[in-house]
Amino acid sequence: MKQRIIFALLAAVALLLTACDLPGSSGTTTTTGGKPANAIEVSIIYAPESALYMPRIIQSFNELSAKGTNPETGQPYASGEKPVWIVDPTEGKGGSSGTSMQGIVNAIIAPNNQNVLKPVIFEPSVSHWLALANERSGRELFDLANSQPTANAPVVMAIWESRLQAIRDKVGHDDIGWEELLQVLNSPNGWCDYGITNCRRTVFYGHTDPFVSSTGLSTLIAEFYASARENGFTGRELDLAQVRDNTVQQGVRRIETLIRHYSSRTTEFKEYIAQGPEYLDFVALEENDLIYINRGLTQYKPPEKLVALYPKEGTIWHEHPFGIVNADWVTAEQKQAAQLFTRYVLLAPQQEIIMGEGFRPVNPDVKLAFPFVDENGVTLEGPKTILDVPSADVIIAIQESWALVKKQADILLVVDVSGSMLDEDKIGQAKQAALRFLDEMESGNRVGLVVFNDQVSVRVPLGSFETVEPTLRSTIENLRADGGTALYDALAAVIGSLNQEQDNERIRAVVMLSDGADTASSGILNDVLRAIEASRSDLNPVIVIPVAYGSNADISTLGSIARASATTVQSGDPNNISRVLEIIGSYF
Repeated sequence: MKQRIIFALLAAVALLLTACDLPGSSGTTTTTGGKPANAIEVSIIYAPESALYMPRIIQSFNELSAKGTNPETGQPYASGEKPVWIVDPTEGKGGSSGTSMQGIVNAIIAPNNQNVLKPVIFEPSVSHWLALANERSGRELFDLANSQPTANAPVVMAIWESRLQAIRDKVGHDDIGWEELLQVLNSPNGWCDYGITNCRRTVFYGHTDPFVSSTGLSTLIAEFYASARENGFTGRELDLAQVRDNTVQQGVRRIETLIRHYSSRTTEFKEYIAQGPEYLDFVALEENDLIYINRGLTQYKPPEKLVALYPKEGTIWHEHPFGIVNADWVTAEQKQAAQLFTRYVLLAPQQEIIMGEGFRPVNPDVKLAFPFVDENGVTLEGPKTILDVPSADVIIAIQESWALVKKQADILLVVDVSGSMLDEDKIGQAKQAALRFLDEMESGNRVGLVVFNDQVSVRVPLGSFETVEPTLRSTIENLRADGGTALYDALAAVIGSLNQEQDNERIRAVVMLSDGADTASSGILNDVLRAIEASRSDLNPVIVIPVAYGSNADISTLGSIARASATTVQSGDPNNISRVLEIIGSYF
């Protein structure tokens, strides 16, 4: 009996050894999770929009590797060749290009920083970030000449079809750009002069943060090109002289006066603009985002078709390059493995997956097809004019100009200090959020503080943030809660106050922190909604952003206020305060 057991064990061992010596097996064994035990791990951080396809491509690559198959050739790995395993530390979500770039730079120059990333491959939306990483780290982290594009997407202005047609009918030609958009802004009656029904005087435009978002950075570069050309620049590539020219900066500032509000990331804008023209007239997006909206994949169903306006002044291609990191945490073996994965992504089957999500394939053998159809608001031809990407030092100068050219804001913090805010320590949470909000405030903004219980009180009048910050902080820290809740009266008062500010080149906003349950107002909810809606017809409407506190918050009331202002209620969840404040702060 014992001999039979020994013979059986020996046979099993021999079978395992034979399996390891099969042609193409490379001595590969797999772990319980499918990863070959001797695999070369390659981590990749990619842009958020690539999350539409990258997890599937990584999965298919790893499944082939686990079977002992070279994913590029479809043949067994050669004898002695190690399999490659792709690791996604973002777990299928991707990471904002600007934040990820800074994390990689920090790994070189500030390894103790909270944001440190050490991938093998970095795939931002556009190669700007690879050039900036080299510049900011003081070394060649990325070989720009050999960073392989993997998916093409031009930056477009996503504009409602009715709006674009109205502009074309007015100006008498189809080739539209910043020049014509500014004509709408400067027209005495705004959209009303363009035959738009239910028109308003002002234009609503939005784009993302150029320090975080690829689309925001490319849009700002395009605005500098447009302004420079308007002022006589005829060269192919922007240089520092144009970026630092006061006249050019003033031109960009003029474009930025179209802004209704900003956003840190495209993710929010994709959802917001889908609500319709009353939210935004046009917004800077990657072409694939426009396709995504028109295919009905957002939370809101668009009321009409959005179309891609490829500005006549030119736009920038986002090529989603694979940059293989040159750093001490990346071995030569990993670099070769990363090149294998890059070649796999360029194969036709993967490029067809990428195209299916609205990106133009970089493999010339893949013919452009659905979803590049008219009903998705795009053209097969794409943009007529492509802008040259400036050098890294010029891009940095453009980013640094942001504080000079962006639209500044007048912000009234409105804090509920009624007795109901004592429950669940809602007042403590609101105070913490208000103080954290001030931490991220830009110096060019003007800020004030209004509090309310059964009375409405202006504690800090609207003033330059640099001047009023100490008073704001001490006043917020000492807030106490008692009495009733005159929420409607408070909102009506602050909207009226902001309406008296006549500077149309500043965003006007109310950030209200409350549980939303009115008990003491002389007015009613409809009074507030009418005041908000009346402001929307102004050249510079007031934005109201409610932040709800407590498990019993009156979400119905706060939601009505947000909808009237075309914003959304934010949850004052103390466990997610950073994310909430990021969303709120991105408006400015």
